Amino acid sequence: MPSPENRSVRLPHLASVVRILFALFLVGTGIMTLGFATRGYPVGETPDEVGQFMIAIEKTGTLIFWVGLFKTVCGGLMFFPRIAPLAVLMSLPFGFDILLYVPLFAHKYLVIGLPDFVARTLLIYCYFDWYRPIFAGPTTSSLQDSSGVEHVL
Repeated sequence: MPSPENRSVRLPHLASVVRILFALFLVGTGIMTLGFATRGYPVGETPDEVGQFMIAIEKTGTLIFWVGLFKTVCGGLMFFPRIAPLAVLMSLPFGFDILLYVPLFAHKYLVIGLPDFVARTLLIYCYFDWYRPIFAGPTTSSLQDSSGVEHVL
């Protein structure tokens, strides 16, 4: 297994561009969600299905403020290349939300939902070498601490 210093990024130039654009998207939508949490959802007099869903979410008192804050933090962390693999994993719940919500409920937002899902999937592919230790089985190697005592992992 490569050490953190030797882990590579697949398609590094494409990954950098997608990472920056996706970070801007997450920060922007996170700030927008924070605005919804503080000022309410902008729905008309006769809301459509999406508007009715947003009103229902607002009435339940969900943690929409914290969702917006977490989304903004995830986007902010993606601006730093060393933390980007963690930020991509942190953004996975939003990916599952988009994957379920947009195709099944909010069809008119498909233009936004599909690129969001594709960008996240591409970044997972590009950073997969960073995630490989998560899926690796137990190792049989041992480590020695500074006193010379071996510790089995």
